[in-house]
Amino acid sequence: MHIFAKAVSLGMALFMAAPAANAATVLRKYEYFALNGRTAADLDRELYRRGPVLQKTGQRHPGMTKMRFTNRIKYGSDGKSCRVVDANIVVHAHVYLPRWIQRRTAKPDLAMIWDTLSADIKRHEESHIVIARTAAGDMERAVKALPWRSDCTVLKADIDGLTAKLMRKHDLAQIQFDRVEAVNFDSRFERLLVFRLQREFAKSP
Repeated sequence: MHIFAKAVSLGMALFMAAPAANAATVLRKYEYFALNGRTAADLDRELYRRGPVLQKTGQRHPGMTKMRFTNRIKYGSDGKSCRVVDANIVVHAHVYLPRWIQRRTAKPDLAMIWDTLSADIKRHEESHIVIARTAAGDMERAVKALPWRSDCTVLKADIDGLTAKLMRKHDLAQIQFDRVEAVNFDSRFERLLVFRLQREFAKSP
């Protein structure tokens, strides 16, 4: 992984040099895993040892969001045909984030790098939730737009097929987001750290 060591190498170079509205509902739950360490190497090792394991890859990550979608769909029938009266898709998000125990007693430069990295980890996980919420909103609108069917059993089968298709699209969007984030990590982290440094210098008398 070596994500923190990578962040520190970018950060030290800098020190030396000087969301869309959706109708869908999201229910969040946060869980933190503790990291113990005094150095960048300690934190890198702790992230590798204690970070949550992503089932699809079997690898540990500095943060993770487990999500599941549930739906509440109301049907209406006139005795001859069936339609969707209302549809509500709920995203249940369980977010795992790191918490460094020794943060308050850390050296200022290392603490600033950690703050920048941990904020970016949280932003990354929140972005996954935004993608899921957008997908859920798309599902709601698509389900509501389905035309009348001969009976509710046929309509339910159509809904199942439609939501399965949109879930595949959602999964691909999540994978693509991770790929882009990984490629852009260096430039993104450097930009974030420069911004934080400028903000701190602006506070200085």
